[in-house]
Amino acid sequence: MILSTIAVLFTFGIVIFLHEFGHFVVCKLAGIKVEAFSFGFGKELFGRTRGDTRYSIRAIPLGGYVKPAGENPDDATGHPDEYFSKPWYIRLGVVFAGPFMNYLLAFILFSAIMYTVGRPVYSSVIGVLAPGLPAASAGLKPGDRVVSVDGTAVATWDEMAALIREKVESEVLIGYERNGVRAELRMRTKKGAQPETGKPIGLIGVSPDQEITAYKKAGLSDSLSFGAGQCYFWTAYTVTTLASNIKRREKPDISGPIGLVTIVSKAAHSGMTELFFLIALISVAVGFFNLLPIPLLDGGHAVLFIAEGILRRKPGPKAMTWVNSAGIAVLLCILLFATYNDIRRFIPSSKPSPMEQPVPGPVRPK
Repeated sequence: MILSTIAVLFTFGIVIFLHEFGHFVVCKLAGIKVEAFSFGFGKELFGRTRGDTRYSIRAIPLGGYVKPAGENPDDATGHPDEYFSKPWYIRLGVVFAGPFMNYLLAFILFSAIMYTVGRPVYSSVIGVLAPGLPAASAGLKPGDRVVSVDGTAVATWDEMAALIREKVESEVLIGYERNGVRAELRMRTKKGAQPETGKPIGLIGVSPDQEITAYKKAGLSDSLSFGAGQCYFWTAYTVTTLASNIKRREKPDISGPIGLVTIVSKAAHSGMTELFFLIALISVAVGFFNLLPIPLLDGGHAVLFIAEGILRRKPGPKAMTWVNSAGIAVLLCILLFATYNDIRRFIPSSKPSPMEQPVPGPVRPK
């Protein structure tokens, strides 16, 4: 219980705090007065005023917040150091700094895991299938072990992936084993791009299971490439999955606070490598979510500021009030839906739940 609590506080504390720290740094660099910068929420436990900024540590260590002067148009006086006194592109830089810090944290953690632990050599067992992509449409299922690609035997995930990537928008014959029975399925690959080079590759929409047979030592260059590739992969996977949900009119399977706390708790008991890998995943998710064009989020502010740059007109206080109200309503709906999903996962069902899957990330060799 104590380990789980510490892991949850550490995970969400660092992910959210660094997001706010990004906003803080760019505000300072842009000459925007910052009235308050806090680690945590609730009652102030310790604080110090330095210059124009009140720095504080608060009772609930789940993130933090930054308060630029004149952030609310109703309170703006027009002073040059206020938020809304700066050009739209400066404010755009401020809002993008938060998600940037989330992606930077994820990149550092992914790279550090690769450099210290090594490159995981996954078995050819399928863990996750992207809805609507060739593998799922053809009938492959999580737990299937791929044994051949176009007649060539494969034993590891890398061997399988290398052969599939050579088939760009081409038919490929996948041999697999399910419950001890071998079979084959033919499918046509989708065109993708290699994260490091942008080179076209073939994709069928599968991700590996958590079965790792060994770790292969990686150098600094490979580790940095892995970190960048993981940030790209999980962002692209999220976009692809959400697009498929919308196209097929399916409910997205998203986790709320209950689900995330459960996953973090499992990761903490699995080991430090698994926990830090999960922190990187959550950081990518937070960064991506904040880029969505939803009012109150960074992406929603970005849309307003870009529109301001095009129309040469700042949004008025009344417009900002309507936009913020709409944002609160949308975010509350998302929170309620995610919490509903979390609760449903604890209700016995004949269908497998994503929460029943192993924690994502590197695990010890089996």
